[in-house]
Amino acid sequence: MKYINSPVQEMTFNHHKIFLKRDDLLDVDFSGNKARKFYYYLCNEFPKITRVISHGSAQSNAMYSLSVLCNLRGWKFDYYVDHIASFLKQNPVGNFKAALNNGMNIHEDKIPNVLDEQTLFIPEGGALKEAQYGIEILANEIESWVKEHKFANLKVFLPSGTGTTALYLQKYLSCEVLTCACVGDEAYLQKQFDLLEPRNHPTILPRKKKYHFGKLYKEFYEMYQNLLETTKIEFDLLYDPLGFTILQEYLKTFKNKELPTILYIHQGGILGNSSMVSRYKNKYEKL
Repeated sequence: MKYINSPVQEMTFNHHKIFLKRDDLLDVDFSGNKARKFYYYLCNEFPKITRVISHGSAQSNAMYSLSVLCNLRGWKFDYYVDHIASFLKQNPVGNFKAALNNGMNIHEDKIPNVLDEQTLFIPEGGALKEAQYGIEILANEIESWVKEHKFANLKVFLPSGTGTTALYLQKYLSCEVLTCACVGDEAYLQKQFDLLEPRNHPTILPRKKKYHFGKLYKEFYEMYQNLLETTKIEFDLLYDPLGFTILQEYLKTFKNKELPTILYIHQGGILGNSSMVSRYKNKYEKL
């Protein structure tokens, strides 16, 4: 695959100009923050490895990206889940369908306790130190862009699952990185930071409302539709609606003060939207 420097473009969000780092455009198949996280395994040699094992949900973005990686490397891919909905088994869509098409072997079982030396284990969501290899490249791209445009007060924003991308961006960037917790609460995200790096963490912006990851919220679908209509850009339905909701609240805190320059990282993940949109339409037919 050809790995490129993803473009940056302007967009208007609630009458505010912000910049968008289009990591969703890195590659047709291998894009977004998961491509950054797993880039280490694409670029380096692993002569003994013939198989990758990972785990998570049956519609995970990481699952799909790992299936692409294994396809590119000629590795077998075994993925473990707690449960696959019977409807999804009978009607594969989104990341699940695409990963199966890439040759993924999926197991409703626990991960084997003992792995041989030919097997590479990737933790859920790509929360691993090797992820900093590709994320440092992303940070360097951002630093070059900032230098070119001479931004004095830039803040980088991205919503987080495990927080790995935000954490390593903060490690390699000179500006402040802002994020919000999408999978768990703020305490969960802080714990994920602590497991990988003891210091120099991103700023976690608080949520006014408690959200459960993967649950359908009317305001999320409305935010998704609003962004699609006003920008003509599709965003991920699991992370970005909450991300833009938190960003909206953050921008309000400045009132009459000068706003910082915001660079929002589009982390891809839109392949999974097909199943999410169907769920939203079934629940909120009037939308």
